[in-house]
Amino acid sequence: MKRSSQARLLATSVHLPHGYRTMAETRARIAAAGSPFVPPPGALELSGIRGVHVKEPDEQCSDLAVAAAGKALEEAGVTVADVDLLLFASSGQDLIEPATAHVVAAKLGATCPAFDVKNACNSVLNALQVARALIETGQYGTVLIACGEAPTLAVRWHLPDLRAFRTASPGYTVSDAGAALLLTAGPAGDGEPGVLATVFSADSASWDVCTVMAGGSMHPRGDDEEVCTLRLNGDLVETGRRHVPRFLDAHAEEVARARESAFVAVHQISLPQYRRCCAEFGLPVERSLATVVEHGNVASASLPLQLALARESGRAGPGDLVALVGLASGFSVGLALLRL
Repeated sequence: MKRSSQARLLATSVHLPHGYRTMAETRARIAAAGSPFVPPPGALELSGIRGVHVKEPDEQCSDLAVAAAGKALEEAGVTVADVDLLLFASSGQDLIEPATAHVVAAKLGATCPAFDVKNACNSVLNALQVARALIETGQYGTVLIACGEAPTLAVRWHLPDLRAFRTASPGYTVSDAGAALLLTAGPAGDGEPGVLATVFSADSASWDVCTVMAGGSMHPRGDDEEVCTLRLNGDLVETGRRHVPRFLDAHAEEVARARESAFVAVHQISLPQYRRCCAEFGLPVERSLATVVEHGNVASASLPLQLALARESGRAGPGDLVALVGLASGFSVGLALLRL
């Protein structure tokens, strides 16, 4: 069926907290916690990450999202009254009930409908898919996606042994951030600005490979570091190696266009993972940005961060085709194609 309109990106913005913790400071904090095991010099740096952004103790996920959303609204030259729907997309949240989208809306002064979209580090990418569908079906005209990530809350500081360090290792690379995407309806067409494709796949049998267990029905009152912190319970790299070929086969046309894009954003957990992902997808490294080195793994804010920096630096501009490639615990892979 031919579309009469398509979701067009009006603005992309990011908010990075002022706090910053280097890998050396991370090692010192592990030692200060009285850990029997302290990673030796160089172990944390194997990630290729220099440091991570850390929010203030009284900052919430919603505050990070609001800061980024305010920038997006200003960039687009609109007010919150022009927003028809607000989606909060994040691996984190302020609280279990109600949806954090309502907290964000209240802080922004929005009176539109609001709800959360949650799928680990693909939360923003899935929210883009949702926003696109709702705009193209005429249910909403302008949709604000607001993201607030605070994964540094899930870091394990006391390490009894090497095994604990290995399972807790993803936590030392995660970083806090806010991000926002503002979309509105525009004319349809491959040459027109807008979201041209959103495709996803999942290997849900691998849900337990990387987890934060506390806060749900499995561990509703968890205060044990084993369940309250980000844990690597299996081989996430191997999970990706098994699943990515299936994604490439199922979405060959979209992947081919991604390889030809002016700019490609790839979700980044570490520098080796970023390079490996580009190689497995056949993506041009010279047309991407290795943001993970300075900014760490900002979870689902990773793709908006890269896109915002690409636009600021002139690496992506009006008329350019850009690709957003997402990977997330669960396990899921996603790809969005946008013309700016």
